[in-house]
Amino acid sequence: MDAKLKAEKLKMWQGKLKKLQDELEAIMVRRGEAIAMGDLSENAAFSMAEEDAITWRVRIEEIEKIIKTIEDTK
Repeated sequence: MDAKLKAEKLKMWQGKLKKLQDELEAIMVRRGEAIAMGDLSENAAFSMAEEDAITWRVRIEEIEKIIKTIEDTK
């Protein structure tokens, strides 16, 4: 792979990764606020934040794999 193209792809994916990490941080803040509300068994805000966190973590892992693949490409 051309070095310039590789650098552009890395920059693009690293930008996407950063955005997802920032969004996950915001989700975790929402999750913490929901925990502070009490009774988690009936707390929809907590459930939604927990589901969002799981989804974002999976997306982050996928992008990290893509970045690793690009970095390993000659």
